[in-house]
Amino acid sequence: MDLASFLAEPLSYSFIQRGMLALIMVGGISAVVGCFVVVRGMSFFGDALSHAILPGVALSYTASGGYVASNLFIGGLGAGIVSALVIAWLTRKVEVKEDSAIAIVFVTMFALGIAIVSTQTSYAADLSHILFGSINGISHGDLLMVAALGAVVLLIIALLYKEFQIISFDLSLAHSLRLPVEFLRILLLLLIAVTIVASLQAVGIALMLALLTTPAATARLLVKRLHHMIVIASLLGIISGVVGFYASYYLDIPSGACIVLTMSVIFGVVFFLQSSWNRFRARE
Repeated sequence: MDLASFLAEPLSYSFIQRGMLALIMVGGISAVVGCFVVVRGMSFFGDALSHAILPGVALSYTASGGYVASNLFIGGLGAGIVSALVIAWLTRKVEVKEDSAIAIVFVTMFALGIAIVSTQTSYAADLSHILFGSINGISHGDLLMVAALGAVVLLIIALLYKEFQIISFDLSLAHSLRLPVEFLRILLLLLIAVTIVASLQAVGIALMLALLTTPAATARLLVKRLHHMIVIASLLGIISGVVGFYASYYLDIPSGACIVLTMSVIFGVVFFLQSSWNRFRARE
């Protein structure tokens, strides 16, 4: 099989074309938001929030009579926004530390989601799709939803880029400039929630953290400036999505797992090369 046939064969199916487009959008959008997650040290929040949307997804699932292909975005978005706002409310003062609040909301919402899904008589297979994604099940409507949510996220980040940059690196400067720090913090939490919901069907709840953090962490090894980091992370997210998707098709492995493993391999290679280069320079 030549290269052209290798690349073209999977795309002969319309549902695979939709999946590929979704992965390109999800990979790029998640990486942009993930840069702020990484520089602000919010990886634990991203992981917790990706699991905390489960009750909303579960409610949509049960309301449809156990039909996992139904639109789960609305339920997931509602649960994500509620979880982000509850965490922001609990951590508005120092009585409850942020990591404790995140952990409490995480385990409560995730347990609630499992309880709701388990009320269905046959839920094991569909639960695995919710947790680990089902990229081949993306419909045209799902694709439009991903595009719309992604456009909103990117537009807000573009309009408030300087403000997000300041609160990410220098809170003292943010307060001295009288920026609405608390509002910006909550808004960033909501953007993370929206991004997670947009990426839900691509890799599922369990693997969402990789999309948010791995491309951004890889880009941070290569560059120091945030805008450079965002560009490189987006490219890595898109490339990982495409490569992982082809690997999934030809190796018959779940797409979410392939995409995450591709991202991890890229991170490992970059980390190894940078470490080797730093040791080489130290010897000079």
